[in-house]
Amino acid sequence: MINAYFFYSIAHTLFKWKIPLLPKLFKLLCFFLYNSSIPYQCKIGKGSTFGYGAIGVVIHKRTIIGKNCVIGTNITIGGRSGFQDVPKIGDNVYIATGAKILGPITIGNNVTIGANAVVIKDVPDNAVVAGIPAKIIKYKNE
Repeated sequence: MINAYFFYSIAHTLFKWKIPLLPKLFKLLCFFLYNSSIPYQCKIGKGSTFGYGAIGVVIHKRTIIGKNCVIGTNITIGGRSGFQDVPKIGDNVYIATGAKILGPITIGNNVTIGANAVVIKDVPDNAVVAGIPAKIIKYKNE
């Protein structure tokens, strides 16, 4: 099925092959179709999906997202003023609609981020976070 991840994967492959213009065209096409900014320079693991084709998703170009992640609509993953680094997201992470993940933080594996949460601190493995700013509300059972 054609969605934003499809366009991202083509653009990212062309970028790795050092083809100059085509990755930018695929990013632009993705922006026009899904109103999202998913740069071809970021790294998104295999099996990751975007809810509803990634409508309203904004990702920083240096972000690293692990395998099998689910990213909802209207998500922002990016930097914070005064910080150079951007988020690193582990494997099997579920990011609900409207969440913001900002700054030089690390999100562990098997994490659930609640709707409209603003995550500005590291999140350990197997945690569920929610709120503004996001706080751990429970840990998933192993």
